[in-house]
Amino acid sequence: MAPRPRRAGPVAGGPETAGPRVGVLALQGDFREHAHVLAALGARVTLVRRPEELAEVDGLVIPGGESSVMDKLSRTFGLAAPLKAAIAAGLPVYGTCAGLIMLADTVLDAIEGQQSLGGLDVVVRRNAFGSQNQSFETDLAIPELGDAPVHAVFIRGPVVESVGPAATALATLDDGRVVAVEQGSLLGTSFHPEINGEHRFHEYFLSKVRTRV
Repeated sequence: MAPRPRRAGPVAGGPETAGPRVGVLALQGDFREHAHVLAALGARVTLVRRPEELAEVDGLVIPGGESSVMDKLSRTFGLAAPLKAAIAAGLPVYGTCAGLIMLADTVLDAIEGQQSLGGLDVVVRRNAFGSQNQSFETDLAIPELGDAPVHAVFIRGPVVESVGPAATALATLDDGRVVAVEQGSLLGTSFHPEINGEHRFHEYFLSKVRTRV
């Protein structure tokens, strides 16, 4: 029998009247770090492990972690189909690292049977930056987030191999590889702004949530 997900629900994030209700997919990965950032920015945060919790949020963050494990757990717990439907209906979603893989329409090196949720018109390659001990940091110019460069931390992250006509590249490395994209209410980064105090991507995402609300 499939395991039952532990009920998640709201976490700390200000009074009930403050900010939009933003979910963080909490099946696996560094969801707690995202929850803390969002709460600090005034969002009311819900850790999402069940379809009924997903139905209550105005936006969703899919964290870094292991994309193949997230995929399996989302299907086991009955979340995959509701997630795809919510994305298709325009729910703002921000995916970091594994979350970007989950949002990509095409994953070049997925393991056997692995599925993505889709929504972003991009092709990604998993673990494009090597093993964890090959992690690195760099500064990125992202005009949409202001003049100051964004300090980005890469940990076994994916790379966007190609960007389709529906999506837009937001950031590239010096060698031209795309590491941040957006498409309407969807946003994806290869790196982890939640772990180094760089909150502008979360603020940018929350602006999408507020616009939809």
